[in-house]
Amino acid sequence: MAIVGIERLVYGVGDVQESARFFRDFGLRRLSESIEGGEFGLVNGSRVVILPLGHPALPREGGIVGQGVQEVIWGVDSESALEDLRTRVKQVVDVAWDGEVVRFVTPFGVPMGLRVWTPKPIVCAPDPSNAPGRVERLNRPRRWRLGATPRIITHVVFAVPNYDSVYQFMVDVLSFRLTDRQLGFGNYLRADGTNNHHNILFLNASAPLPGADGKLRFHHANFALEDLDEIMICVNNMIRKGWTPSEQGLGRHRVDSALFYYFNCPAGGEAEFGADADYIDDNWVPREWTNPLFGYAHFVHNLPPFLMQEPQWRFHYITGIEPKDGAH
Repeated sequence: MAIVGIERLVYGVGDVQESARFFRDFGLRRLSESIEGGEFGLVNGSRVVILPLGHPALPREGGIVGQGVQEVIWGVDSESALEDLRTRVKQVVDVAWDGEVVRFVTPFGVPMGLRVWTPKPIVCAPDPSNAPGRVERLNRPRRWRLGATPRIITHVVFAVPNYDSVYQFMVDVLSFRLTDRQLGFGNYLRADGTNNHHNILFLNASAPLPGADGKLRFHHANFALEDLDEIMICVNNMIRKGWTPSEQGLGRHRVDSALFYYFNCPAGGEAEFGADADYIDDNWVPREWTNPLFGYAHFVHNLPPFLMQEPQWRFHYITGIEPKDGAH
């Protein structure tokens, strides 16, 4: 075990004040804020940093086009693991070391860093659910929530040219695991010290998606909440404060089973509320979703045109197990 999750996302933004307002309303805890930038915290101690585009603290190298996340800092569980990773990375790309963070630019142009970090403990206690014939909550109503705070940054997503080969750097050098692949669409990767289904997703920059233009761009980041109730409490709060949600509304992905709700983010890309995703370990068998639309969503609240016809049920295990077909 070495990389234990996302310690920090560093955004380069066009409007610092509007971006700061968004993340405050999104439920992140304000750590510092000024006209020069801001820093916001999550329950596990990870952070979102916003800086104006062109700020000297932002990476000067790299190939990310437009605003959004300009650098991803990964948390590492020990000094020895950090030194091992630094040795491996510098055999492939140049590294900078300031005594705390090992910084480098990946071969595919995304600036990243590594630092020793211990996430804070998280305690969640989602209410048990009732169903006909199975009562888990007797004489007890569900909690009436007043608000919610995202617990962790589950994953970050970039649209990447040559998406189907560049992820190999993450596997060979940083010990990430391939967890799932959507044919023609993207590759999902998990850090070796986490149980999240994925911590980074590389989308096909030339896929038929809105905004895809073949260039390296930040796409979105996922912020995990406890359950569906917390998602909708946060969504209602965001809408009351004037933020526009995704036209699809609430949905559940099929690839990692997670509930989702997206908002356009003034800091770049989208910010996603998530909950109830798959948690996995090294016994997980990766799948290739040969129909990307089938993998995209189990359901969505507002059915988009591209899902109006139910996608065909098609995937197979990358180990060579025969494709699943037929019964749902």
